[in-house]
Amino acid sequence: MRIFQYTDSDFNKWLGTLNRTLQPTCKMRSCVQKIIQDVRKRGDLALLYYTKKFSGGELEESQLRVDKQEVSSAVATLLPSTSRAILAARANLLKFARRTLRKNWSSRNMQGAMIGERFDPFDRVGIYVPGGTAPLVSSAVMTCTLAMAAGVQEIVVATPGGADGSISSSLLAALALCGATEIYRIGGVQAIAALAYGTKTVASVRKVFGPGNPYVVEAKRQVFGRTSVDLLPGPSEVLVIADASARPDWIAADLLAQSEHGSESVAVLLTDSPQLLNKVYKTIKEQVKFCSRKTQLRDSLKNACLVLCKGMDQCVQVANKFSSEHVSVATCNPEEVAGQLMAAGAIFLGGISPIAVGDFLAGLSHELPTGGTGKSFSGLTADQFQRRTSIFRFNEDSLRKSLPFIDTLCQVEGLDAHAYSAFVRLPRKG
Repeated sequence: MRIFQYTDSDFNKWLGTLNRTLQPTCKMRSCVQKIIQDVRKRGDLALLYYTKKFSGGELEESQLRVDKQEVSSAVATLLPSTSRAILAARANLLKFARRTLRKNWSSRNMQGAMIGERFDPFDRVGIYVPGGTAPLVSSAVMTCTLAMAAGVQEIVVATPGGADGSISSSLLAALALCGATEIYRIGGVQAIAALAYGTKTVASVRKVFGPGNPYVVEAKRQVFGRTSVDLLPGPSEVLVIADASARPDWIAADLLAQSEHGSESVAVLLTDSPQLLNKVYKTIKEQVKFCSRKTQLRDSLKNACLVLCKGMDQCVQVANKFSSEHVSVATCNPEEVAGQLMAAGAIFLGGISPIAVGDFLAGLSHELPTGGTGKSFSGLTADQFQRRTSIFRFNEDSLRKSLPFIDTLCQVEGLDAHAYSAFVRLPRKG
């Protein structure tokens, strides 16, 4: 952990590092491009090759798709307590998601023409669920449930299997309970390429969703245009704004909770209380002894920063510059402080609101913008599983009222055929 104070000579230099963007290296871009091109050229053979190369799993083509019997068995053997937890999270997400869905509307413009929009679910989407060191059941719930809420008919999931090709039965059950219609045991760049371009086994999708490692994120960046993508989320981030009223043990627990995701996770405390900062530092040292993921924490805590600011105004300024995925406001007036935050993925009000509840249960999706992209992007919502269509209807009266303006603008742009296409529809007077 690093400690910074506003009185440090290099404090402003450190502030400059907060305005960050996650940019892939040339080597990474090239590697991702080659894998995508190979999948486009060789299809399933490339998927099998990279599965063996990166995970050690030697699969047959027929094993790429998880069969229905394996999924049914996973659901049947799911522990009742796990099932209840998944269904509770799903219920909250469905309720939250349905409030964010966009509704069809229509109105009249100034010339009397009917204008409006229609919102339809994508017919087929792809969702990437990372593998790694933990079966990310929560990621399955936080993505598939939104697709289900939007009414997507074909919810295609790609997730890497282990060295023997197996996928956690809890993850398979969660995917099934949250609406997945197809599940493939493929991961990495090759999975994104298959979803975007299709293979003999995997039909292409309209839009790709889900988090992943830097290579997966770069793959989503490169297939954009061929298909739509949701976000380019990177390593987990947490930023806590706290004053002297905050509980140091609660803050330490939040910082450690997000840090245990992996070595690239970032945890930041901003406070105007030197006493609180010191207590949080000591408490982290104590709490980490009881954590099981010590390897991940050992690496990620090197990124952690405990920062003493001049006052709460500076805390807010730094938070807006950092633009964290998760922001916890542990102050005596959390609503007032939160009202000044303009670039957070999700805000948790009051010290009593643990970020982990947002990750697993509260109702919002935990796929949120990272790497400073919260200044421009919002987190994943159900309406991102919908596509917008604009709709117009003119009648003779509204078209006639529109003609003078159309004619003028067409003359300005020199597009006489455009003007004629409007004039020709109206009967000549006299």
